[in-house]
Amino acid sequence: MPRLSFKGRVFVENHHLAVPFHELAPVRDKGLSETASLHDNLIVHGDNLAALKALLPTYHSKVKCIYIDPPYNTGNEGWAYNDNVNSPLMQDWLGRVVDRDDLTRHDKWCAMMLPRLKLLRELLREDGAIFVSIDDNEVHHLRALMDEVFGEDNFIATIIWQKVFSPKNTAKHFSEDHDYVIAYARRLEEWRPNLLARSEKAEERYRNPDNDPRGPWSSSDLTARNYYSEGTYEVMSPSGNAFSPSVGNYFRVSAPKFRSLDEDGRIWWGKNGDSMPRLKRFISDVKEGVVPQTLWLHSDVGHTQEAKKELVAAIDFERSEDVFNTVKPSRLICRILEIATDPDSIVLDSFAGSGTTAHAVLAQNKADGGNRRFILIECEDYADSITAERVRRVVKGVPDAKDEDLKAGLGGTFSYFRLGQPMRQESLLDGSNLPSWEKLAQYIFFTATGQEFDPAETDREIGLIGCTDSHDVFLIYEPDVEELKSLALSLPVARALPSGTKRKLVFAPTKYLDPEFLHQYRIDFQQLPFQIYEAIERLER
Repeated sequence: MPRLSFKGRVFVENHHLAVPFHELAPVRDKGLSETASLHDNLIVHGDNLAALKALLPTYHSKVKCIYIDPPYNTGNEGWAYNDNVNSPLMQDWLGRVVDRDDLTRHDKWCAMMLPRLKLLRELLREDGAIFVSIDDNEVHHLRALMDEVFGEDNFIATIIWQKVFSPKNTAKHFSEDHDYVIAYARRLEEWRPNLLARSEKAEERYRNPDNDPRGPWSSSDLTARNYYSEGTYEVMSPSGNAFSPSVGNYFRVSAPKFRSLDEDGRIWWGKNGDSMPRLKRFISDVKEGVVPQTLWLHSDVGHTQEAKKELVAAIDFERSEDVFNTVKPSRLICRILEIATDPDSIVLDSFAGSGTTAHAVLAQNKADGGNRRFILIECEDYADSITAERVRRVVKGVPDAKDEDLKAGLGGTFSYFRLGQPMRQESLLDGSNLPSWEKLAQYIFFTATGQEFDPAETDREIGLIGCTDSHDVFLIYEPDVEELKSLALSLPVARALPSGTKRKLVFAPTKYLDPEFLHQYRIDFQQLPFQIYEAIERLER
């Protein structure tokens, strides 16, 4: 498969692997939950690359739908690539603000997107899908990157969203009336879209002018231009008129099939029985909904002006025109949720901006009684004042809203977290920024086993942090330098570990047991902090 080449690729190719796990620190007074939890609706304030890595222990392969709205890279957004790539040659180039005069702005955009897409893929369920808003500036590069990360066989569709309702007569060449939404599945054979409800206009097409006992029906042309060797016959109407396809057209069914349909009352000859035959399709025979189409009109899913009004009404923010030039309407995200989520799905947005995705998730839950959860990540300073504030008001109610549900409040809770300190090996070695037992347990269990960490399985008294099919996993650790100096896997500690049929994987600063005792107590020892990554390789063998 072709690979997209860009400046700096060699430095970001596997950068997502080098990003350290960070603590996620709860800020309780900024959320709407009595107790902050990573299993609540989430708003995370911090760099989205590091935040995605921090979410892996809890949400690896758990997210049903991802929607992101990354920088369009128009040259007017003032964004800067600031990932901590360990290359002095890259730092000055990457750290500059990207503008239209930057001849390498497309390279920087690709360097920013590649590691994020790789982590997003890790978070998707096998039957999940990702939807990315973009315009003509980077759509070609995005398709190439996503073909590479998700696989070109997992491409679903390019959706055209009509983002404005009137042409821009000030445009120099063309009025740009649309954006794209690029959709890929984690595994296309596992993903299926939900059917959409038929519109009132579509329902009106089904009538019953002949009082057919099978109920309302609509009719469709029985001819087509595609060549069909058995579709060149002539038919006779009840009134005695002869009909055959026009030159270059053919009946879409054979003569015997036509007779069978006619005998079953599925051919419509017109009110007086003297019209070109059409096929009757009963509403009872068609699917309960319609397959999603790739052209989304502003009348169905909203437009940019609606989106900005929605934002200003929600948070009284008069300068939204300056800060969120590409804000999306909640109806656009709701359409994605209708297509790509179940009532209990987890929805992730790692470029959260003004919080439209959370608004849409809560609105969709209100509409269909669902229990979807959202995860928003926002790196900018307005994560609290705009992103979270909008969600607070949407939950509690927006007094001036035209929508009665929004006016009363959509309900729900969320927990607010900020990205904390990185959990690096050197911090365990020198005692700086020691993580809590719970945070280190979460980090170690996921890193060592590749499985989701479940706090309910932990037992601090005996050091249990989780179980796999082959091992019970234990952590002997305290976030105190002096205590760490005396902690070890000793004979009394080994004897105190619960017995069972599984082997025991024990992480500790050191051990005072020789191989014979380890074998006797069925213990696999891993030293902190050096051997965390070695465990998963041995468990997989």
